[in-house]
Amino acid sequence: MDGAGIQLRIGSADDWDAITDLMGQVFHETWAPTARDVEGSIFEPERSLVADDGGLVVGHAAAYTRDLTVPGAVVPAAHITLVGVAPAHRRRGLLTRMMHRQLHEIAAAGREAVAVLWASEGKIYPRFGYGLAAQQLRIDVRTREISLREPAPGRPPHTPAGDPAQGARLRLVRPAEAIADLAKVYEQLRPDRPGWSSRDDRWWRYVLADLESQRNGATPLSGVVHDTADGPTGYALWRTLSRWDRGGPDGEVRVREVVATDPATYAALWRFLLTIDLTRSATAGLLALDEPLLHLVDEPRRLGSRISDALWVRLIDVPRALAARRYARDVDVVIEVTDVLLPANAGRWRLTAGPGGATCTPTDDPADLSCTVLELGAAYLGGPSLAALGSAGRVRELTPGALAVASTAFGWHRLPHATEMF
Repeated sequence: MDGAGIQLRIGSADDWDAITDLMGQVFHETWAPTARDVEGSIFEPERSLVADDGGLVVGHAAAYTRDLTVPGAVVPAAHITLVGVAPAHRRRGLLTRMMHRQLHEIAAAGREAVAVLWASEGKIYPRFGYGLAAQQLRIDVRTREISLREPAPGRPPHTPAGDPAQGARLRLVRPAEAIADLAKVYEQLRPDRPGWSSRDDRWWRYVLADLESQRNGATPLSGVVHDTADGPTGYALWRTLSRWDRGGPDGEVRVREVVATDPATYAALWRFLLTIDLTRSATAGLLALDEPLLHLVDEPRRLGSRISDALWVRLIDVPRALAARRYARDVDVVIEVTDVLLPANAGRWRLTAGPGGATCTPTDDPADLSCTVLELGAAYLGGPSLAALGSAGRVRELTPGALAVASTAFGWHRLPHATEMF
């Protein structure tokens, strides 16, 4: 059987129940009415692509309209989500049709030069030009076996002349009632952290929606804000899970998000989270690979660190995407790009760039490097280096020395970090 008789069409608000039924089937979940309402609050029907088999929704792919921080800039990025095909309609080419059409529609619209997603399986999306651009750190800590080092003496850089800890205090909040404080801190940091997505009020309500189905036996979401005389400088979101054994309390802290504008605030928030009464462990995901906590604890092995994939990036418009970000050093390089799905990206591009800006224009000059659009997506946020991709045989160096220069230029002073799944 094939999918020739199945229509691809733009979705509508009336499709929402059928779409969530499909997602429940695909991801083996039950969507309660409250979950449908919360997810529906950010649903964009006009960016929804439905596979319709005689009135049945048998496939779906959607995009959210948000901005994404990239090295040195913030750019519009299509946030791809809610992708799946009904179990009885697999192996008919529906996913390929939907992903191809979605890419072409994003390119034709011209607003977004970049698309980004989380992958349910890592082997699926490279077929469509998505490269693994950011990883996440997960920790599982026995909190009584570590302690936090005291901060180095002296005033941290980029802080006011006064002591940032002077008069500081931690304030417990109900997260959904503290959006103004949380957003103030988040927006202060967002322009400088590749991988962070924009959050308007609608998205803040979505991120903080405290669905019981997400708690897995733990408490409702809690929040704490770090206040100073100059206003909030950080916050943390977490849950706790009560456990007891024959030795007494053995509770767990499940950390959702920690955001801090300075080292003193960061240390204060983690010290609070790792010493909550009646708990003996803490878990956290969605941490950065360069998380400062790794350098704050006296025994990093006890963090139980492990790494998994996070954001996958697809360049929709190669020259516009490469010109939009900034680069760690000056570079003038010709890159030959292959892109079988979006042929406008294919060819040779001269990237002339540096910390102050970039241009990317077509050229007939000989190429210094050669790769597919996937490798450029992987390196775009400053995470995986072009040199590492070259060592894996994914980027070809055609001019001696060009790979080292370009790899350094594509890097950034902070590794990419995704704060949320979408």
